[in-house]
Amino acid sequence: MLPPIPADARLYLTPTWFVPSPIGLPDGSAARMGNGLLWFQAYGLTALRGRDRVARATVPVADFAGAIATLPEPLAERALRLAANISAQRPPLALRDRTIRFDAPQVMAILNVTPDSFSDGGRHSDDPQAAADAGFAMAAAGAALVDVGGESTRPRAAKVWEGDEIARVVPVIERLAAAGVPVSIDTRKAAVMEAALAAGAAIVNDVSALRHDPRSLEVVAAAGCPVILMHAPSAGDDPHDNSAGYGDVVADVFDHLESRIAACLAAGIARDKIMVDPGLGFGKGLADNLALVNGLATFQGLGVPLLFAGSRKRLIGALSNEAPAADRLGGSIALAFRAAQLGAQMVRVHDVRESLQALHLWRGMADAGLSAV
Repeated sequence: MLPPIPADARLYLTPTWFVPSPIGLPDGSAARMGNGLLWFQAYGLTALRGRDRVARATVPVADFAGAIATLPEPLAERALRLAANISAQRPPLALRDRTIRFDAPQVMAILNVTPDSFSDGGRHSDDPQAAADAGFAMAAAGAALVDVGGESTRPRAAKVWEGDEIARVVPVIERLAAAGVPVSIDTRKAAVMEAALAAGAAIVNDVSALRHDPRSLEVVAAAGCPVILMHAPSAGDDPHDNSAGYGDVVADVFDHLESRIAACLAAGIARDKIMVDPGLGFGKGLADNLALVNGLATFQGLGVPLLFAGSRKRLIGALSNEAPAADRLGGSIALAFRAAQLGAQMVRVHDVRESLQALHLWRGMADAGLSAV
């Protein structure tokens, strides 16, 4: 039985009590997360009113229907919708001549062509062919996507004029796309999106969730391309600006992404073209980031594929004697593995070969668990 919850509360579900297989369990006692290899036996239910938590409970899957029947009608409807989203099939992401399936975690490779990115800025900023060669190597190592960016989004980074950003990314995208490498463009600017898509990019990855540039929603809708909506607290020049802070960071980020999905749908972008990213490290402190990692399965309630980007981020350095970005491989692999455990359909990484090895290990263990009798 759930505690009394007011009808104006906000309700969230988090899959929990994971099991390696439903084999041998009573019928109806486990649910599947999407079309992946994860099964769970309970939902963590959280209800918030403003910034106050008014209820938290763990509801076994077998008791879910009866438990939510006691809720006010709007909350019961929301709980049913969230549960349906968690278990909904994630259709393949259709690109120009490729599809990306989500029955196992995929890898997006980071290719910065900037002089000042926090991790690898400057390595390829003046040599499009060298940058393209790095992208070819990432694709050969198994990356499903190469994410090309021409503007640093580190805290307090200088804003880049769109013409300069286009000049950085287009020659690289043209080379990669001509060779058949699937490319996403990491940008907040509509003009850069247009130029990148014309050059062969297939996906827009926007850290502002299409809020920074007023034309970006229109551009993505007109192109009919997939889009990745990331949470950042600010749509201004510095996406890390966060004067308001968070109440419950998982719920606040969920609400933001839920509203951005609704804005995309209203603009004519199909749901099967949308992915989300909770924006680890963007305007978030250590406690916020840890809460997001631990609560990652909650975002399955949005009903779209989830991208997790933890590679080399400040969180790792904060927990490892301030290790610099170049020395954060171990933490990056740990975060990618944890993201897979919690249902992320894609991870965004600098170190493709090592990350794929970790994900292959995870897949092998999940397959073995699923087939055990």
